Amino acid sequence: MKPRSNPDFFNGVPELLILQLISEGEKYGYELVRLIRLRSKEQFSLGEGSIYPILHSLAETGELSTREAVTEGRRRQYYRITAKGRRKLASMLAQWQSVTQAVTSTLAPSHV
Repeated sequence: MKPRSNPDFFNGVPELLILQLISEGEKYGYELVRLIRLRSKEQFSLGEGSIYPILHSLAETGELSTREAVTEGRRRQYYRITAKGRRKLASMLAQWQSVTQAVTSTLAPSHV
């Protein structure tokens, strides 16, 4: 049996990671795949089949804008975060920080 590449609690996190990475500057899909793998030190392995539906959804809802360019003979779709996307990212980051703080507090040894 092939080991799972991402933990069960990972639901919703890819969108957060994508918005954060694109907030640093425009990116194309495969670049995001590589960056997530690299920055997570291989803990997260998201394929293009996971990334592109999220990118398309974020573009459809106006959180990302796109531009097409030919680079090294390849046609690429580049994604940029919009003001709406920045607001969503800020909200998601606040929720993530709240959740991680609650998990950390819960996992800490009790001195009761």
